[in-house]
Amino acid sequence: MAAIDTIYNYYLTTYGSNTPNRYDTHKKSELRSVYNNMVKVNKESPLYKILGLDSGEASRFAIDIKESSMGLSKVAASLSGEGNLLEGAFRKKVANSSNPDIVSVTYVGKENSEEELNDSFSVQVKNLAESQLNIGNYLDADGRDIPAGQYSFDFTNNATAYEFQYSVGPNDTNEDIQNKLARLVNTADIGAKAHVDVDEENRSSLIIESKETGLADSEEYLFKIMPATDRESQLAMEKLGIDYVAREAHNSSFLLNGKEHSSLSNTFTINKEFEITLHGINADDEAAVIGFENDLDAIAGNVGTLITSYNKSIETAEAYRQSQSSDSKLLHDITSVAHAFRSDLEGLGLMVQNNGTIEIDRNIFDNAITSDTDGDAFKQLNNFKNAAAARASQIAINPMNYVNKVVVAYKNPGRNFNTPYANSMYAGMMLDRYC
Repeated sequence: MAAIDTIYNYYLTTYGSNTPNRYDTHKKSELRSVYNNMVKVNKESPLYKILGLDSGEASRFAIDIKESSMGLSKVAASLSGEGNLLEGAFRKKVANSSNPDIVSVTYVGKENSEEELNDSFSVQVKNLAESQLNIGNYLDADGRDIPAGQYSFDFTNNATAYEFQYSVGPNDTNEDIQNKLARLVNTADIGAKAHVDVDEENRSSLIIESKETGLADSEEYLFKIMPATDRESQLAMEKLGIDYVAREAHNSSFLLNGKEHSSLSNTFTINKEFEITLHGINADDEAAVIGFENDLDAIAGNVGTLITSYNKSIETAEAYRQSQSSDSKLLHDITSVAHAFRSDLEGLGLMVQNNGTIEIDRNIFDNAITSDTDGDAFKQLNNFKNAAAARASQIAINPMNYVNKVVVAYKNPGRNFNTPYANSMYAGMMLDRYC
């Protein structure tokens, strides 16, 4: 059970904050296909011992390659639109911002090749949306300011209230107690995250932050922390100081075409077509102009997104190649896709490097696309995209195939039972801890 906890804790802390998109959802038939593939892989998988599992390196490696492969699969899916699957997929409309460091944009509207969209508008950021931040007192990390005993406090958000109970042992330091409370908050899924900050003077503080930003008109706070009614809990709270609100939650405020608006979040949609993300404040009062890229830049941008995701998978494989968790098998399987299409890709200006990554030569690429009258260029791009997506899906289903392990026993081929749990915790299936 400790192994499963380690895997899920790493996944949640590293990838749990990723913003989902439309390609994270699937039809029942697609989910059934994924499950059936997992069962098939696990059914034939031999019994093995994972090397490096105690240190967590193997589990981190398996999660990292699964996530990078899933990222590549999602990019490929976003470039597989309906209708004309060759040219149309890479001609997806791409919105751009004149100041992406302040305001970034993604086009999320419906693709309609028969309609020309010339929409453009300006966004000037006045304030960013902020989360609520509670900062506890900085205490001597090695000190023992809270006596051994049982304590509790209430955590209230705008939906419900929770009671946290914790114990302090005779040898628990202030930092030990703060780390214990941070784990309680992080595992409770109550809309907040916590961590312990240690300063240069070896003083530690428990910091709790809301996962959401902004306040609705009917809300006064995103969460509130109060000690229990007993005197001991109240004294412990005075020492910890985690009930102190260092920063209240605020909405974002911005001017849209000169008209003032606000949002609970820094990410929102406009007219169900543009997903806007605010990153900073326009210090010079110069608004960012949002519009569409021209056709050639849009195609290059879509191809670039695919190439960037593909290169990231290679970087992940390379990062672990020298470790005890992996050999060169993963790197070979990913780079073999680019090498198989090398001639076609380089004819389009997508230059395959010695390490398998791809770089775009815009001069060659632009000439290849503008001179493509019969659709061969888009056919070659789609062939590469589909091959990369297929390989990514294969890797994501069974990342344990690439982890350094010692085979203990092989199963009797064709005469074994389904074992859906062996590799599933690494491939993304959430299991009941009592299974």
